[in-house]
Amino acid sequence: MASPRTITVVALSVALGLFFVFMGTIKLTPRLNKDAYSEMKRAYKSYVRALPLLKKMGINSILLRKSIGALEVACGIVMTLVPGRPKDVANFVLLLLVLVVLFFHQLVGDPLKRYAHALVFGILLTCRLLIARKPEDRSSEKKSSAPGNVGSDGNAGNTEEQPSLYEKAPQGKMKLS
Repeated sequence: MASPRTITVVALSVALGLFFVFMGTIKLTPRLNKDAYSEMKRAYKSYVRALPLLKKMGINSILLRKSIGALEVACGIVMTLVPGRPKDVANFVLLLLVLVVLFFHQLVGDPLKRYAHALVFGILLTCRLLIARKPEDRSSEKKSSAPGNVGSDGNAGNTEEQPSLYEKAPQGKMKLS
């Protein structure tokens, strides 16, 4: 049976991947939702107006919106379908994109309700990355060692658990006479 950690990582990967495929598609085409697409166009125009450096670099609102949308779709597909290390790379790229979008929202002075979803999904991406990159817990291997093997205390053939410091400590009042 799969460990709870594996189930959590897979569930987060699929859910986040599908969300970013959806959001990236909204940035790329009006076919899913015309109102959301028009709102994205308006928002990205305000981002480019607020950051003149983008204009100097030759990046207009259409290029910015479509490049962020394409990255979201590509990374979302990887998060949903591709196993292994590429998921972590896609997770990291999406986390960077979320940070950029949060920067844009702050730059134009949007209220919290306009970018709350970005905060939530940024936190979810961070959690998924931390859970996925955490090393496996080796405590279950120590408990299941055979009698002929070296136990958790380092002695061969003796696999009895050593009492913890709390168990060794005297309980109650001590007589000092």
